[in-house]
Amino acid sequence: AARRLSGGFERSRGWRGRERAVGPAREFTAPPAVAGRMKRAAPRSTLRTLIKRHKPQLCLAAYADLLVHLNFLLFLHRLAEEARANAFESKSKTIKSEHTMAAAKVILKKSRG
Repeated sequence: AARRLSGGFERSRGWRGRERAVGPAREFTAPPAVAGRMKRAAPRSTLRTLIKRHKPQLCLAAYADLLVHLNFLLFLHRLAEEARANAFESKSKTIKSEHTMAAAKVILKKSRG
């Protein structure tokens, strides 16, 4: 399905059927959703309903769901960093479930208020 061009480049169809040049320096083109932008910043209505179901007596500010989502993303980032450090300490190139579970114990202990 790929045609050979001069200079080692190939012309092939992308994941949406558009043609793209594939060469030695650039062999993979990610779809736009993966290449840096997300479809939606946060599932706002879902977060608001979950918070209201858990604590119905609270009055939520307009941006409270965004703060909850940001807190969640920061927790995931800390968890990933700690799991990566655990994998590096055990001389493993891949992050395994035991690295993540050990990191979760440490991060949750630090997160308690």
